[in-house]
Amino acid sequence: MEYIKRSIEPILQKSGRTFKSVLVTGPRQVGKSTVLRETFKNIPVVTFDDKIKLKNALSDPALFLRDNPPPVIIDEVQYAPEIFPEIKMICDGSKEYGRFFLTGSQQFGLMENVSESLSGRIAILELQGLSMREIKAVDFNRSFVPTDDYFIERGKSLAEYDDVWERIHRGFNPELQSREIDWSLYWSSYIQTYLERDVSEMINVKDKMAFLTFMTAAAARTGQMLNYSAVANEVGKAETTIKEWMSVLQASGLVFLLQPYGSSALTRAVKTPKLYFRDTGLACYLTGWLTPDTLRAGAMGGSMFETFVVSEILKSFSNAGRDPRFSVFYYRGKDRKRVRRNGVTESRESEIDLVISEDGVLYPIEIKVSMNPDADMASAFDVLDLDKTKIRGKGTIICLYNEIINLKEDLAAVPIKYI
Repeated sequence: MEYIKRSIEPILQKSGRTFKSVLVTGPRQVGKSTVLRETFKNIPVVTFDDKIKLKNALSDPALFLRDNPPPVIIDEVQYAPEIFPEIKMICDGSKEYGRFFLTGSQQFGLMENVSESLSGRIAILELQGLSMREIKAVDFNRSFVPTDDYFIERGKSLAEYDDVWERIHRGFNPELQSREIDWSLYWSSYIQTYLERDVSEMINVKDKMAFLTFMTAAAARTGQMLNYSAVANEVGKAETTIKEWMSVLQASGLVFLLQPYGSSALTRAVKTPKLYFRDTGLACYLTGWLTPDTLRAGAMGGSMFETFVVSEILKSFSNAGRDPRFSVFYYRGKDRKRVRRNGVTESRESEIDLVISEDGVLYPIEIKVSMNPDADMASAFDVLDLDKTKIRGKGTIICLYNEIINLKEDLAAVPIKYI
């Protein structure tokens, strides 16, 4: 299959010039080793999927690194944590940058070893599945921050997202871009490999069918606030077990827990995170949506569309070398008050799908499966005015309308092709 250029490549190149080691994390089969091979074509590659290489690294890490000297790409480095102290010694003894390029798909022990051995010596980047920008060959790599300047620049390199439901349903791993790959067989094999390798190596799960039931229950809740108790009741496991299993999905890069926006002024805000699957194709497979048409017309169409939009925005941050956890939030709570006709005030719960915080400005965003956006969809945005430490920026409704349209002076409807 032809290689699709990845947006993260410039950040990888820059990191290789300014750090002695670079780590690329992310789920299985999103192209971590491929992007390193393509970006650094003259650097040799060692993979720990090769059992002999892995055995050598585990038995004598110093000898292994003498046989595979830097610069070197080491794939699936989490399988040989013993080499991290040796990598540290080599980095400390050299003034050269770009010595080690590492990939890993499990973040439990991996990040612990990195923080212990390579803190301050390593750039850590996250790679997810292909973004729509990458699929459509759009050469634009700014984080999605909905300012007028962003939209002007983004508008210079647009591509139509006319096949968006097909993309949402199929998924975004590189292999799936080949039409010869059977969708159902691909995801079935993906889950089987994930259960047998990643899950088994991270925690002791004796009942893999129970974990699969848990994954399905989680996928059915994508785009919703995370209720551990409800998931525990559905799966038939203790809430502590569900929390542990959810942390496994996080560490594997399969889900993202979107945190609520916090401010001392928003005293009645909900503190619970929202759950989003990082790949809608996997979520569709787990929840049994077999075609794009049934998905679009079905009960989960709205939540899958929202999951897709959130995932694309998160990719725009990570592909630019930024951690979205510091910038992307949501709001739900009862801080705003409305007045009844009889003059009695009451608090009503309101929600903002996304709140992007950038340079002291809060940008509220609603996500709607609609071709007819209106200003009422943004009625909750003014709750952010209660936070006097920040300025509320222009609001955005991301929808299926085909061009940017200003609904009010401080509110615009924006097509998904501008993400």
